Amino acid sequence: MSRETPITLDFEGEQLSSVFVGRRDGAVRPAVMLIPTVMGVSELELGFGRQLVELGYSAFVADLFGRRFRAGIDREEAFAAMTRLKADRVRLRARLLALLGQLKGLGAVDEQQVAVAGYCFGGMCALDIARSGADVAAAVAFHGLLDPPDWPTQPIGAKVIAFHGWDDPMARPEAVVALGKELTEAGADWQVHAYGLTQHGFTNPGAQGAVPGVHYKPVAAERSWTAFINLLEEVFG
Repeated sequence: MSRETPITLDFEGEQLSSVFVGRRDGAVRPAVMLIPTVMGVSELELGFGRQLVELGYSAFVADLFGRRFRAGIDREEAFAAMTRLKADRVRLRARLLALLGQLKGLGAVDEQQVAVAGYCFGGMCALDIARSGADVAAAVAFHGLLDPPDWPTQPIGAKVIAFHGWDDPMARPEAVVALGKELTEAGADWQVHAYGLTQHGFTNPGAQGAVPGVHYKPVAAERSWTAFINLLEEVFG
């Protein structure tokens, strides 16, 4: 049975409240840093974290915004918070690496066996961690934003997968091709899994078309999760 522990970080005057999802025995295990969608820490990512615990890993659901947003209510505030962070990718990188360092410093985490995975805006963040040259085993983007940062990227040692809905209006096919070129030039071991007739947000059962172009697709969600777990088994042994 999993246990969820709040983990706070004071970053540049903001109180970030992440959640560590692990087993109750406190044993050292590989861990995955889960970076949420624009809506911040939610039951969606906590649920994914619980599934990872059942598979023998731990999860760290990272709080980037310093608050939780209510689905369907706080959408404008959430997008404003995302826009603020996205406007300065250098400071965003520092925030991400501070959270990664916090995760690696937890007693129940094997700091040599850490992966990062993110959803939507969080997918872009996972890619930025890889682009920074950080020491992570894998970086995974689920329906991520794919635009590159405005800072010089580093050689990428992480194994990278982007799970992408081909009809995603937030990441057009040309952005996918550009990402492949970028990752090749960075020397990454990379994959792109593209799902036809699939839009943005395909892993989220709550995405039912209220936002145009954002829609849950169960078969793509299942296929991408299976491939994700295969990657974790590959990198963690």
